[in-house]
Amino acid sequence: MDYIQILGIAAAILTSAANVPQAVKIIRTKSTKSISAATYALLFSGLTLWLIYGIIKNDLPIILANSVSAALAGVILIMKLTLKKTEDQTSSEEID
Repeated sequence: MDYIQILGIAAAILTSAANVPQAVKIIRTKSTKSISAATYALLFSGLTLWLIYGIIKNDLPIILANSVSAALAGVILIMKLTLKKTEDQTSSEEID
């Protein structure tokens, strides 16, 4: 493994880890009120395309970074879309 590969793996770890605090917070609080579904839909789409690109190029750092990041972004997006209904129902009940 050369230094360029190590650099890529380090970048993969850092960019993948960047989504962990948001995912943990959403899972713990069950609240996605302050995040944008459109942002996470775009992010998930882009990460999925990068993953496909990495697979085609057989580039391990790209595959690792984008598979983990896409999984986390996907979990956040799914929770945003499913918890939004629950949050909307709770908000409307509070108004009544």
